[in-house]
Amino acid sequence: MKNPGPDHPAIAATELPAAPVTLEGSSVLHQFFRIRRAPWNALTAKRRDTILDRAAAAIAAMENREDGQSALFTQLGHKGDLIVIHFRRTLDDLAAAQLELARLALGEYLEPAASYLSVVEIGLYEATVKLYTELAARGLEAHSPAWNEAVAAELANQKHKLGARLWPRIPDRHYVCFYPMNKRRLGADNWYALPIGERQRLMRDHGMIGRRYAGQVTQVISGSVGFDDWEWGVDLFADDPLVFKKLVYEMRFDESSARYAEFGQFYVGIRLAPADLGRLFGADQAE
Repeated sequence: MKNPGPDHPAIAATELPAAPVTLEGSSVLHQFFRIRRAPWNALTAKRRDTILDRAAAAIAAMENREDGQSALFTQLGHKGDLIVIHFRRTLDDLAAAQLELARLALGEYLEPAASYLSVVEIGLYEATVKLYTELAARGLEAHSPAWNEAVAAELANQKHKLGARLWPRIPDRHYVCFYPMNKRRLGADNWYALPIGERQRLMRDHGMIGRRYAGQVTQVISGSVGFDDWEWGVDLFADDPLVFKKLVYEMRFDESSARYAEFGQFYVGIRLAPADLGRLFGADQAE
């Protein structure tokens, strides 16, 4: 039997809930630092080397964890010098990672410039609309016990299928581009006032653009509603930085971005091995 559509007569008197279901996975913290170069350069070469060696060993261990990684990136531009990205299982684990970094002697020479807190999120617009429509066609009341049970079962099924995307490793790519974004809530361009079926269509069309860049870029979307100042954080990882420009530019013409998206600052970094921290800090400069 064909699945009922949103205009199915059994659904006509039933308004589908507005919020799509989501799946959440890794907790994510982005830290952005400036190097305090004056006090750093005042140290002896021996002291700088000792600090860098200890920091490199500690951060390499954080980078190779099995239950969530950390990674370093040299930041380009005036916004900062160093990006540290942490993926962990919980917010408590992120707090431990933040504290571990701060306790390093190197932390005395790192000035926080910005940070961003979020959790890996997979939005399930397609599955949500399909499920809500089927439940409404069966005459179930939204958020009733039977409705909630069906939604919980579908979430469990989706979580099983998408587990690898919920708990990802930090992609082994040379470049990263991070930016936060919102969906606009302004007059006629209010994303949250659109029916869920219309938002589903817009997100499907938006996603088709990203799929054309499969293999060139790895995207990690994290939700930050209630966690930080924007609604989502977007990480793009690639080995060719021009992909960031091409992908973001093409998406600007998509209706969901052209009408409903607002973007924060963009941060771009180059992957930095912990053992190469000395190059960023200028540890090999002449006395």
